[in-house]
Amino acid sequence: MFSNSVKLFKLMGFDIKVDPSWFLIATLIVWTLSTGYFPQLLEDESQFTYLLLSVVAMIGFFGSLILHELAHSVVARQHGVEIKGITLFVFGGVAELGSEPKTARSEFLIAVAGPAMSFVLSALNWSAAVMTQAFGPATALTIVLSYLAIINLVLGIFNLLPAFPLDGGRVYRAFLWSRTGNFLEATRRASNLASRIAFVLIGLGLLLVFTGQGLGGLWQVFIGIFLLTAAKSTYTQTLITSALKNKTVGSMMTETPHTITPDKSLSELVNLTMLRHRVGFVPVVEDDVLLGYVDNEVLNRIDRENWSNTQVDDVFVAINDENTVSATLSAHELFEQMSKQGRRKFLVATDHHLEGVITLSDLMGYLAVLQQVGPTRFQTPSTSLP
Repeated sequence: MFSNSVKLFKLMGFDIKVDPSWFLIATLIVWTLSTGYFPQLLEDESQFTYLLLSVVAMIGFFGSLILHELAHSVVARQHGVEIKGITLFVFGGVAELGSEPKTARSEFLIAVAGPAMSFVLSALNWSAAVMTQAFGPATALTIVLSYLAIINLVLGIFNLLPAFPLDGGRVYRAFLWSRTGNFLEATRRASNLASRIAFVLIGLGLLLVFTGQGLGGLWQVFIGIFLLTAAKSTYTQTLITSALKNKTVGSMMTETPHTITPDKSLSELVNLTMLRHRVGFVPVVEDDVLLGYVDNEVLNRIDRENWSNTQVDDVFVAINDENTVSATLSAHELFEQMSKQGRRKFLVATDHHLEGVITLSDLMGYLAVLQQVGPTRFQTPSTSLP
């Protein structure tokens, strides 16, 4: 999800990372606080003082975000859910789940841990602000602590919106999951509700833009778009995981692919195999031994006028661990491998014996049919919320 993120440090066994987009919101927060918030509450100070307080407040805010996500991560680890890391990005922070919770109860506890941490941080900062104010008039420290108390309260409340995959949306999914015992259907319904909430946020944001509140309205539109995209992509990923988790490559591959021998020319390959059978990925086999493959990418490297005097043997890609998989491999593992490598087509073989080919189109075609016939038939055991 965050391929360009940079690791900052490790905390309680979790990698803390930052995405380049984070610097945009960090800069915006510092600018807003130094030019408006602190000058209004703390008069007659230098611009450097306002800037310094803004940087401190921004660091405190993102420290709060890390603690919010850390709470999710610790509870997730206790319930056997893998956490890939915690990443700060333009819309805040996220704990990247490596797997889904196994029960509705686990989902509920993991989801509420973050807002609970935000509310605790809000109370602690507010108490500290009250204590500092008790010793005299409002100081810079009091104002910073008050800001952190307010921002953590807002963070906790906002995350409890039932807009999946926000924490409140995950609580809603846990509730639906416990009622129906159907994880995928619960995810679908939670995603649909999140989409409706996202459209409301986008509409209100546009209204603010047209009434002269440009920056605030645009930010609300961006948040709505983010929620809409995240809800749909999370449901799609859940559908893929549920649909493919019990499937193997062997059950979904093309078992009798059209092949070519290495002594054929590229012209013969194109005219007799690719065009005739409408395939763009052709295994190269000689005496029942799989040697490799030729595809459109290989062809594009050779000038068309040289196809007739160039043999397949001169250009084919040899089999290796990156382009060849076993028929017993999980289809879901293959999908993840496709995502990581960017490779869409694989040979399926055992000891240089071709068993078939499998492509991203095979997996997507299966998922398309599944959605038409009813993906909600994938069931998980019914559980109860605490």
